[in-house]
Amino acid sequence: MKHFKKIIFLSVIFILFSSYSHKHEYYVSVTKVEYVKNQKSLQIISQIFIDDFEKLISERYDQTITLAINEESEMVDVYIEKYLKFKLNIKVNTTDVDFNFIGKEYKDDIVYCYLEIENIDFIKTLEIKNEVLFDIYPKQQNILRTKVNGKDKSFILIPQNNKAVLNFD
Repeated sequence: MKHFKKIIFLSVIFILFSSYSHKHEYYVSVTKVEYVKNQKSLQIISQIFIDDFEKLISERYDQTITLAINEESEMVDVYIEKYLKFKLNIKVNTTDVDFNFIGKEYKDDIVYCYLEIENIDFIKTLEIKNEVLFDIYPKQQNILRTKVNGKDKSFILIPQNNKAVLNFD
């Protein structure tokens, strides 16, 4: 009888843990892009849920990676930069530009990625393509907020409409 109770108890525990899933109802990131004229730079902050980004990095690059821990792998920044350079494309005045990955920090359950594009004298047009996390979450939405030449604009980018084009004529 003792073994039977143990088996029942372990079965209930297994069922409870296997039915638990840590899923979001919504998959969303926020990317803020601001043109700082006196510094001639486009400053970008991309906010992504840590668990979603960790899943992506684990699936795409390294299954042993864990984000937001004390002894975080030095490769985390390399993977984040590599992924963002692949999924976040920016054109200034119809010319492709590369951003510098400045770094990242964790706040609560979000990773803040800091990027910068330097030596931008003026912006006549800005095109931003943001496909972050679209490859693992088909319902992912990427909110894009821009502040350029004193004008604030916001967009919601989805896999079927992943690009925003702004004109400042």
